[in-house]
Amino acid sequence: MAPTAIRTRNLRKEYGTTVAVDDVDFAVPEGTIYGFLGPNGAGKTTTMQMLTGLTTPTSGSGTVAGVSLDDRDGLRPHIGYLPEEPPLFEEVTAREQLSYIAGLRDCSGTAVEERIETLFDRLDLLDDIDTRISDYSKGMRQKVAFVQATFHNPAVVFLDEPTSGLDPRAARTLRTLITELTDNGTTVFLSTHILPVVEELADTVGVLYEGSLVAEASPQELARQADESGAGSLEDAFLELTADDPMAAETHG
Repeated sequence: MAPTAIRTRNLRKEYGTTVAVDDVDFAVPEGTIYGFLGPNGAGKTTTMQMLTGLTTPTSGSGTVAGVSLDDRDGLRPHIGYLPEEPPLFEEVTAREQLSYIAGLRDCSGTAVEERIETLFDRLDLLDDIDTRISDYSKGMRQKVAFVQATFHNPAVVFLDEPTSGLDPRAARTLRTLITELTDNGTTVFLSTHILPVVEELADTVGVLYEGSLVAEASPQELARQADESGAGSLEDAFLELTADDPMAAETHG
């Protein structure tokens, strides 16, 4: 079995009397893609923020790339994070943005610059690398944010809606790049509402509902559980698992 890249034990986050994440346990093997699904408000973003050191768990524990979630400074060199709203400086060019981030990560150099340019070329953005980000479309910004999260070859990458704003061709390229990351040993923690992307890419899917992990299996196994005849889909399983009324899922069939 592959070593574990991400592990949580009774991970919990409370905001006052509200429980955002409720004692979540999972383990993600190295070099795999973990699809993290759930309706809006289920606690997905809060979970990712705890795993990336951006917020502190109320209780429980976890490790990412062998580093405790308590060690925020120790986590940063090993991870990349693409949030749903990427942090980009509009007044600079994309090249300047990535050069600045490379400096913060202490990984500047010719090899890094070449990797950044290669990724921009793959994403059909190289001709605009010296254009100010303020002139970029949403899709172009998303491409920059993906490069920003992955150019330093992190052990674990967290992606929140990575294909948001991308046209079909760019979305396909991004899916290819995600697969290449895992081929090179990177672990990908992928959160998205686009279920076909998860169905295509994920080795394992975890479904979060009202802060709790209510299911975890391969996409194919979840689909089978939704319909033992074999006609089910990941969408069927998702709707069934996240319905307040178990009969409600049937209305979506």
